Amino acid sequence: MTAEVLTAEPVATQREASGWREPFLYCLRVYLVVRAAVFALGLLAMGLVPLYAQGAVPGWNGPKPVAGWSNAITAWERADALWYLRIASSGYRGDDGSAAFFPLFPMATRLLGVLTGGHWLLGAYLVANLSLLAGMVLLYRLTELEHSSARARRAVVLICIFPTSFFLFAPYTESLFLALSVGAFYFARRGRWLLVAVLGILAALTRSPGLLLAPVLAVEALLQFRAGAPGRQRITGLLRGLAAAAVVPLGTIGYFVYWGRYGGDWRRPTNLQKESWGKENAWPWDTFKSGVSIGHQYIGTFPGAYFTVDLLAVLLLLAVGVWATFRLRATYAVYVWISLLFPMFLMWPGRPFISLPRYHVVVFPIVWALAAFEARWRARDVVVAVSAGSMAVLGTMFVTAYPIF
Repeated sequence: MTAEVLTAEPVATQREASGWREPFLYCLRVYLVVRAAVFALGLLAMGLVPLYAQGAVPGWNGPKPVAGWSNAITAWERADALWYLRIASSGYRGDDGSAAFFPLFPMATRLLGVLTGGHWLLGAYLVANLSLLAGMVLLYRLTELEHSSARARRAVVLICIFPTSFFLFAPYTESLFLALSVGAFYFARRGRWLLVAVLGILAALTRSPGLLLAPVLAVEALLQFRAGAPGRQRITGLLRGLAAAAVVPLGTIGYFVYWGRYGGDWRRPTNLQKESWGKENAWPWDTFKSGVSIGHQYIGTFPGAYFTVDLLAVLLLLAVGVWATFRLRATYAVYVWISLLFPMFLMWPGRPFISLPRYHVVVFPIVWALAAFEARWRARDVVVAVSAGSMAVLGTMFVTAYPIF
């Protein structure tokens, strides 16, 4: 390991990275190119592959299949996006599955939807895409601090063409969570714990894995304490870091309190995972064993590839976890491992790894690992081709409403 990896004090005291202008302009260029490609993919997919199902949730119907350029935008209004739009437009209800969806994204969508005259899909796109651009810039800065400017540029490109990165451009929570979580890591490394606390709470209001930031940020605070110079400032830094980590769960707790007070059952957001989606409590190793078994059992038969895609995503994150353990700061290694294990505590027996390829797109050390692989094996073209090609295939399945995720 390099000395930089082993160093545990806040990066702000070691060296300053470049300003924000260059990262913003670079990220904006990458964003605009991939954004245009994703719109084009939606338009072409709707004209090439028959729509599997229109899709609807209580109180909100999916877009009707019609001809025209609008398909470039409406094609991505699928599955969970329907729930977020329904919640944004008319709020939560206690008699449906809306409680399973955390509130920050639909709240922000409602705000921008009202400001745009009730155009809820436009509001959702603005939240998702502004968040994505912010997340890309923060990822650039964090990667630059931990590695180099060259690695930062590759990380930004790779996060946009990852096989499931179309979720970052769609009206989904992934981009908002990416911005908040990467921001929390970046400012933690700079020792700005009050801002970290705010971002952590907001992340925990966005998705249930936001809770994972609490133990990870505690690890970062301990690393900085261990490496700091003896004195009062070192202890103060530790207390601030641990306090920031401790308040992260307030976002999730607040959401559960809301359902306890106004919905009559504070456990409803988690109970719905079992009642409406048929998931069961399981140990991660049991989920992993079942997922591996199903993942290769039906190769070459429809819909066996669904299980294979899930398995490949889990194996990729597993490999990144091993790599991160030996190559990255402990903070990031813990984040990868806990992100892998957390969703495996709930298993749907029919498809143990369902949705994990989507969840993993925000685990940003994946793109650090891919960038390192590119550099080590001179495989940049291979990684880009495989990743972007996979994104095109999976994105086509998604916009035509096949149950790929």
